Amino acid sequence: MKLNFILERYRQLTFKNRIITIFMLIILVPFICLGLASLFTINSILVNKVEGSIQSNLRQDVLTMENTLNNLNHVSQQITFGVGTNKLLEQLQYETEPFERIRLRNEIKSELNVITFSNPNIGLTMYYFKNTNEYDFENFPVRDPFKPEQLPVMAIYPEITYFGPHKSNNRSINQLVFSTMRKVNWLDQDVYLYIETGFNATAKLFDSDNPSNQSRRLLILDNEGKITFSQDQERFPIHSMFPTGNSEIVSGSYGQYIWHKETSNQGWSIVSILSKEVLNQEKNQWYFQITVYFLIFELTAVILALLLSRMVYKPLEKFNMEIKTLVQSNSKENTDLTNIPEFDFLLFKIRAMKKKIWELYEEIEQKEMRRANLEVETLLYQINPHFLMNTLDTVHWLAMINGQEEIDKLALSLNKLLQYNLGKSGEATTIGGEINALKEYLQLQKIRYDFQFDVDIDVDDDAMRLSIPRFILQPLVENALYHGVSDDGYIHVDIRLNDELEITIEDNGAGMLPEKIDQLLHDDSMDSQKVGMGIGMKYVKRILEANYGEQATFHIKSVIGKGTVVSMSLPVLRGEEQL
Repeated sequence: MKLNFILERYRQLTFKNRIITIFMLIILVPFICLGLASLFTINSILVNKVEGSIQSNLRQDVLTMENTLNNLNHVSQQITFGVGTNKLLEQLQYETEPFERIRLRNEIKSELNVITFSNPNIGLTMYYFKNTNEYDFENFPVRDPFKPEQLPVMAIYPEITYFGPHKSNNRSINQLVFSTMRKVNWLDQDVYLYIETGFNATAKLFDSDNPSNQSRRLLILDNEGKITFSQDQERFPIHSMFPTGNSEIVSGSYGQYIWHKETSNQGWSIVSILSKEVLNQEKNQWYFQITVYFLIFELTAVILALLLSRMVYKPLEKFNMEIKTLVQSNSKENTDLTNIPEFDFLLFKIRAMKKKIWELYEEIEQKEMRRANLEVETLLYQINPHFLMNTLDTVHWLAMINGQEEIDKLALSLNKLLQYNLGKSGEATTIGGEINALKEYLQLQKIRYDFQFDVDIDVDDDAMRLSIPRFILQPLVENALYHGVSDDGYIHVDIRLNDELEITIEDNGAGMLPEKIDQLLHDDSMDSQKVGMGIGMKYVKRILEANYGEQATFHIKSVIGKGTVVSMSLPVLRGEEQL
C-alpha cells in the first residue's frame, strides 16, 4: 500500500521535480550509505580506542602502584631486618645513662635518615608503639592525632599491611600517599614500622591536571573487592562493595558510567570510572562534523539538481512555446537558442517543421476556400432543366387557353427569377433581394400548381438591407411546397433582427419523419431526384457553414400531420449593410 502511494505521488510529480528527486537520490543515497558505514566503523574505532587507552592507563597505574608498594616493602624490610638499627634499639632499651640514650637515639635517627634519604619515593618514616599508641624516631613532623586503625586498608599479609591512598600524616604536606606498617620483632613488644610514600610517588596517579585524569574517577579495591579509596564518594562510597560481584569481569556499565578494572598481582584492583557523556564526547563531535558535512553536501546537491533541472527544463519550455505556436502562422518567429547543441538542433528542426506546416496550412486553406466556392458556384448554376421545361409548357398552355395578359405576367416573373438565379452579380445579396426573388418564385408556383396555398412574409424593415448569401429562403419554401403543403396550405416566413438575424419558415403541411429530414440534409442520392429549382436544404446548410462557420445555427422541427418549422440564426455584421 505504501509502495503504491509512493508510486502514485511520483507519477504526479512534474518533470522538473522528477529530475531534482532522482538527482538527489543518486547523490544522497551513496553518501548516506557511506556515512552509515563510516558511522559504525568510527564508532567501533572510537570505542576500541577509548577502551584500549583506558586499559593501557590502568595497567600503567597498576604497575606504578605495584612498584611503589614493592618499594615500601623493600624499605620496611631493610629497616626492620637490618642489624644496625635493631642493635641500637636494643641498646637504647637497656641504657639508663641520659647522655648515652641521647647518642643512641641520634644514631637510630641517622640510620633511618640514611635509608629514607637514599630513596626519594619514601616520605614519613617512624616507629609506632601500639600498646601506648605512641610514635618515635619520625623523620618529619607528624600530624596529630595519629590513628593507624582509621587508615584505609588495601591488603593485609601476616607481617605487613598496606594502606590505600590517604592524606599524609606528615604535617608538611596535604597530598595523598600510600603507606605500610610492618611488625618489628623487638623484645616481645608490639612495635610497628610505619612508612609513607613520598608525595611525588602519587602525584602522577592523582594529579587532576594530567589529561588522562581529567575525565576519569579512580577507585581502589582491596583483595575482597571492597572500596578502599574513591574519587566519587557520592556514588561509590568507601568501605562499600564494588557493584560487580564477579572479580573476573574487567569492564562494564553502571548507571550513566562505564568502568574498567585492572587487578594487580598482589590481589588489589584499580577501577577507572568514566561518564558515558564524556565517553561519547568525541563520538558526538564526530557526529556533529559529519552532520555539517552532510548539510553542506546536501545543499551542494540541491544547487546542482536545480542547475540540472534548469538546463533540461528551460529548453523544454522553448519546445513547448514552439509547439503552442505551431498552427499560428501569424505568430512572431522566435530565434532564441538554448546554447546546448543537441537541443538547438531539435529547435531548428521544430522551427523548420512549423514553417512547413504554416505553408501547408495556407495551401490547404486556399484549396478549401476554392473548393467551397466551386461547390457553391456549381450549386448556384445547377438549375433543374425539368423546371424550365415545365414552366415553358405552362406558358404554352396559358397562351392557348388564356389571353396575352397571363402569358406576359408569367414570362415577366420567369424572366426576373432566371435573372436573379443566373445573374453574375455575385454570391451575396440582401434580405430585400432575397425576398423579391422569393416572391417571383411564389408567383410562378401559384400559376403552375392547381391547388391553393397562402404565403405570409413578415420582415423587420431594419433587416432589409443586411447582406446575406443567395438562395437561403427559396430552397426552404420550395421544400415546404414539394414535401408538405397541399390545398389550403399555409407558409409563414418570419425575419427578425435582434442581436442576431432570426429567420423562421413555418408550414402547416404533412410534416416529415426524422429519417426524411436527415436524408434531405445529408444524402447525396437526393441530387438525382431534384425537383423545382434543384436547390435543396443540403445547399442551405452547406452555404451557412461556408460563410458563417459555427456562428450560424440551423434547426428543423417537424411533427407528422401538423407541419414543419425551419429556423436559422445568423450573426449580424453591421458594417456589411448594402445600400
